[in-house]
Amino acid sequence: MASRSVEVERKFDVRPGTPVPDWTVVPGVVSVSDGEVRHLDALYLDTPDLALAQKGVALRRRTGGPDEGWHIKGPLVDGGRTEVQWPLAGDAVPDEVLAELSAWTDGTDLRPLARILNDRVAYELRGAGGEVVAEFVDDSVRSSDLRHEEERAWSEWEVELGPGAPDDVEAFFAAVDEAAFRAGATAPSSTSKLARALGR
Repeated sequence: MASRSVEVERKFDVRPGTPVPDWTVVPGVVSVSDGEVRHLDALYLDTPDLALAQKGVALRRRTGGPDEGWHIKGPLVDGGRTEVQWPLAGDAVPDEVLAELSAWTDGTDLRPLARILNDRVAYELRGAGGEVVAEFVDDSVRSSDLRHEEERAWSEWEVELGPGAPDDVEAFFAAVDEAAFRAGATAPSSTSKLARALGR
């Protein structure tokens, strides 16, 4: 069965090894969990004319981490992206995934587009009642543009709202921005890992 969620996050570029901020300076964050190491391996697929990428959609098969499986990320709408996930089921794109893709392509000529390897350390930012206000991840990324055999590597941070997100999201992310920039982060150079893997 598919699961659906709306991903609302803030991304930052960082130099490798940049010390992570003290997130408890952000209002509503009382504690931070220990880091959980994850090794993620994602293969992205698209048509030869990039029908998905041109519409801001990404299809990937990812292993590693608690949400491994087939993922479709929709275009950015009102600051969030709808993500639909299915469990792993072999290497071929499952029929139910193709059905979901039909809004953007018939899926008859999907080919490998990029591979992204990510060594991630994930932390839960928790509120006073232990609720997960947001997840912070410290990513070390290596990518391959499979069309042109181009390799890239970079480091980035992401802060994604959790089930215990505050009501005032704008104020929360303003405080997140301040803490991240003070620690040495900069604004993201690309809108997504896939865009950066493709040199965009």
